[in-house]
Amino acid sequence: MSVKKYKPVTPGQRNKVISAFDDITCHTPHKALLEPLKRTGGRNNTGQMTMRYIGGGHKKMYRIVDFRRDKDTCAATVLTIEYDPNRSARIALVEYEDGEKRYIIAPNGLKVGQKIASGSGVAPDLGNALPLAEIPVGTLVHNIELRPGQGAAMARSAGTFAQLAAREGNYAVLRLPSGETRMVLVACRATVGTVSNPEHNLESYGKAGRSRHLGRRPRNRGVVMNPHDHPMGGGEGRASGGHPRSRKGLPAKGYKTRNPKATSNKFIIERRKK
Repeated sequence: MSVKKYKPVTPGQRNKVISAFDDITCHTPHKALLEPLKRTGGRNNTGQMTMRYIGGGHKKMYRIVDFRRDKDTCAATVLTIEYDPNRSARIALVEYEDGEKRYIIAPNGLKVGQKIASGSGVAPDLGNALPLAEIPVGTLVHNIELRPGQGAAMARSAGTFAQLAAREGNYAVLRLPSGETRMVLVACRATVGTVSNPEHNLESYGKAGRSRHLGRRPRNRGVVMNPHDHPMGGGEGRASGGHPRSRKGLPAKGYKTRNPKATSNKFIIERRKK
């Protein structure tokens, strides 16, 4: 996997850096695992805009991805590595020994023809999903469950991973991509390896049109609005806007919004790095 940088022969190609897509092995998705994806344009059922800066974009279908990895009876073979327009990571189409096909989040380094498995008792190899109780300490993992059987909730985007730092009784200590250290039940499953497409953070759109193709409309800053539109608006000339805050007046840049009585506080050993 690599990125492709363009020469500035046109204004839109200046500073444009995109994925080379050299890891993609198939350009046609598996039709049985597709679902229509309705776009709202940021409007509710009465047509009122409830989310700003959303609209347009290319039509796309949703790929049904298996985040549970709960088919433990048989191994699977990787058929293809595919692009998914709904996420930053690549997805892999796998076929189980009984003929069933599923999409999974492709780990970095997964190859076509490779065998993967899931469940208790499988080897902690790349792409295998197993309980945290059976993964060696120090292993890099992704697609981590927060509750057993819930399905992967953490470390799912491109290039991310968590490290299994320790095990204490019924809990495993994980160092998450944000820098947070927290405890997760050892019965929860995780997939060995890191998520594919690690160069995703190097990409640069190069022009506004690429954002529009993704369904993102222009976003204007609060300091350029009028006082009745935003707390940071108004003033003579190019005023700085005062204290950084949201449109609703909630302070930004350092103001803690986490509920001090959140039930998950007891599982967090160390908060994320600023």
